[in-house]
Amino acid sequence: MNHAYRQEIDLLLEAAWVVPVQPHGVVLENHAVAVDAGRIVALLPQAVAHANYTARETVSLRAHVLIPGLINSHTHNPMTLLRGLADDLPLMTWLQQHIWPVEAEVMGAEFVRDGVELAVAEMLRSGTTCANEHYFFPDVIGATYHKMGFRAMVGLPVIAFPTAWAASQDEYFERALEVHGQFCANALVSTAFAPHAPYTVSDESFERIRVLADQLDVPVHIHLHETAHEVEESEKKHGLRPFQRMQKLGLVNDRLIAVHMTTLSEGEMAACSEAGVSVVHCPESNLKLASGFSPVEDLCRHGVNLALGTDGCASNNDLDMFGEMRTAALLAKAVARDASAFSAPFALRAATLNGARALGLDAQIGSIEVGKQADIVAVRLDDLETQPLFHVISQLVYATTRHQVSDVWIAGQRKLAERSLVDLDVEGMLARTGAWRARIAAI
Repeated sequence: MNHAYRQEIDLLLEAAWVVPVQPHGVVLENHAVAVDAGRIVALLPQAVAHANYTARETVSLRAHVLIPGLINSHTHNPMTLLRGLADDLPLMTWLQQHIWPVEAEVMGAEFVRDGVELAVAEMLRSGTTCANEHYFFPDVIGATYHKMGFRAMVGLPVIAFPTAWAASQDEYFERALEVHGQFCANALVSTAFAPHAPYTVSDESFERIRVLADQLDVPVHIHLHETAHEVEESEKKHGLRPFQRMQKLGLVNDRLIAVHMTTLSEGEMAACSEAGVSVVHCPESNLKLASGFSPVEDLCRHGVNLALGTDGCASNNDLDMFGEMRTAALLAKAVARDASAFSAPFALRAATLNGARALGLDAQIGSIEVGKQADIVAVRLDDLETQPLFHVISQLVYATTRHQVSDVWIAGQRKLAERSLVDLDVEGMLARTGAWRARIAAI
């Protein structure tokens, strides 16, 4: 670029370090990210940035690292209002005796809206800029994310029994198509089919999902092989493991986002790799519900795209992707009996670019690369708890907490400024949350 002419841009972010994620494991010192019209236009040394660009706003982050916004690849964010409601219980007891009965009493547009708002605030303060949502009332969920300027993939739910969202299988599909149409051109909100699980969805519905997902070019986001019990029951009822049933129905392909996957054979892992399936690992939820251990290092050995998610606050109990990265890395080492398994650079990649790939959004987000959306997070690394600093990425995964996230941008728009949420009514949010607590406690 001719230095006599400096291009005018919207935003210049200067930081002590930038971890772009792609190329893998790279740490750039004293670099800047140039942003214009919501996109990254350059990643370059700070001195060169000042020579080439004039920014309407410059943010200097002298003790910080810039990373891509974290991507929570599986969550149920309206359930943030159920945080801590029923703890220390196995999955089916937790669902059937506690969560589903309460949801039957409270689920509706207001519950969903208020839960998502609370979740967005928590995610922003945790460095998360995109969520893969799996819940009812996707019209309200999508509208809330859009209003708050948060990036999300919203699941279009399908389940075998009536809910407050839909009374019949036909209605689930009719409403799914309506919601997809509502958001198909939205810059921040996209959609995926979200059948709950093989044990709650019929073959007929899966076949409809397969056809529609192909026609609409959207992913299919499902809980799969969450527990050994799920696999055993499927073998009794269908004569097939759940994954085999998905294969038979034509759903094992590069649209499939398979969540949990704790009980897998070598053949199933190889089939995931060959078909281009993405697996979302939710280590903390699986640990808390004693659901099992996903063989993530074996999945990686097979070349399967592996992303990370928190699951919902009712089974985690937070939306902290920094915690999830650390837990995933430590757990993988123990399960594989290999200290080199799930390295720190891979953990960060699983929480960013691999998540974007799972959602089919890797051309837009997941790394700090020219042309991509400016979903960027600044993390302070000068706290006592992260000193001394030898290796930036290791420090991010093994020592840093979400409380060190200082600033967040989504599509170049600042959403968190020096730990303060931008344009969010925190007091109102807390008041509404308190009202829900009182209502739910009285059920």
